[in-house]
Amino acid sequence: PVPPSFFFPVMMRMRIRFPEENVYSEKYQDDCYEYRHVIMNEATARKVWILTNFMSRLMPEKEWRAAGVNQQTRGWIHYEVHSPEPHILLFRRILPTDPAATAAVDCNRG
Repeated sequence: PVPPSFFFPVMMRMRIRFPEENVYSEKYQDDCYEYRHVIMNEATARKVWILTNFMSRLMPEKEWRAAGVNQQTRGWIHYEVHSPEPHILLFRRILPTDPAATAAVDCNRG
């Protein structure tokens, strides 16, 4: 695991500006998924970075909730790590299928 002393130099080098509290984006979507991102405060980011060995893997819901990302409903998946911004978590969830839709959208959900 990454030692906690590793984080300060990384944050200084990357010049990350943390908000005082986690910031939850508005939701946005494409044909298949609803998305949102969370800009973590410093305390949450440190917890997440320790859990994930500095964002070397995705987290299941139980982990990101335990780290302090908990103001969203169930069903969100941490789906991608954007390494230039390790203080931002990217989430998505499958849109419900619309029974009134006239054409099927191929989302490769299998």
